[in-house]
Amino acid sequence: MLKQAAEAAQAALSAASDVLQAGRYMARGVRQQLIGADYGAYLAHMGRTHPDQPPLSYEAFFRERQEARYSSRTGRCC
Repeated sequence: MLKQAAEAAQAALSAASDVLQAGRYMARGVRQQLIGADYGAYLAHMGRTHPDQPPLSYEAFFRERQEARYSSRTGRCC
């Protein structure tokens, strides 16, 4: 009986973890749709591949992403 309760509790924790992870993915997707990129991912990228260059501030990053997304230079949005 105790073993079954422990297995049920473990299954519930696993399901809750899956739901939380799905929520994180959804939030990230919404941010990417609104901003065009994830600032945290940008910072990680800059630290990994361009450690000698200072990263943009959040405001500058947001502005640059908005300009890239809505600029008519390419004649298309994507």
